[in-house]
Amino acid sequence: MTSLAATASDYAQLAAPRAPSMAKTADAAKARAAAENFEAFYLSQTFEQMFQDVEPDSMFGGGQGEKVFRSMLFQEYGKQTAKTGGIGIADMVQKEILRMQEAQKP
Repeated sequence: MTSLAATASDYAQLAAPRAPSMAKTADAAKARAAAENFEAFYLSQTFEQMFQDVEPDSMFGGGQGEKVFRSMLFQEYGKQTAKTGGIGIADMVQKEILRMQEAQKP
């Protein structure tokens, strides 16, 4: 039979907030890919905001197709910018991913 104090301790451990578990990888290349994907997404969103008020050429542009094309164009701009060095976000994110995984090692 367990004591009441031991049972209370077990419940307290279950109720304590814990950080979500992350998939562990010692592979810096996977961490780099995740960091570049994050930076590419951030940059594509930034590009969309930058060009939000720029109107397309009325003679050759406009319409729903223009909106879809611009969105895809900005996604590719973000991917290429991140792949070629970006603005430094990927470096910081990669370091943080690896640091957090080191802290979780038993």
